[in-house]
Amino acid sequence: MKLHELKPSQARKKRNRVGRGMSSGNGKTSGRGHGGQNSRSGGGVRLGFEGGQMPLFQRLPKRGFTNINRKEYAIVNLETLNIFDEGTEVTPELLLETGTVSNVKAGVKILGNGKLEKKLTVKAHKFSASAKDAIEAAGGQTEVI
Repeated sequence: MKLHELKPSQARKKRNRVGRGMSSGNGKTSGRGHGGQNSRSGGGVRLGFEGGQMPLFQRLPKRGFTNINRKEYAIVNLETLNIFDEGTEVTPELLLETGTVSNVKAGVKILGNGKLEKKLTVKAHKFSASAKDAIEAAGGQTEVI
């Protein structure tokens, strides 16, 4: 197979241009029928509209609330920290640089999943108790930013 022999996996369908004469099959009313809400520009009903019947999302009971002050942390497990060399100072900036976390969010939290085999100095916004113990057991240090 060569580059010039490539073909699309499906034949490309031509766009239907409405309102381009009677012989096109979509002239005059452009496939919208004669009058009514959906024939008008900007017509149609909103998402979830059930013809005036009480919509499902309004019929169901509401529970709980959303905390507007919620802080979401970027989580990093101990096993992930093994990619760093012995004695490295692990900071949120370094984690972002290496692609370990894609977004720091409200901060970085280190969780104790997995086993840490290296002595590291870890600086983060939060630590779980098991992560803190594991880092110190491996001879490293933890520092809350």
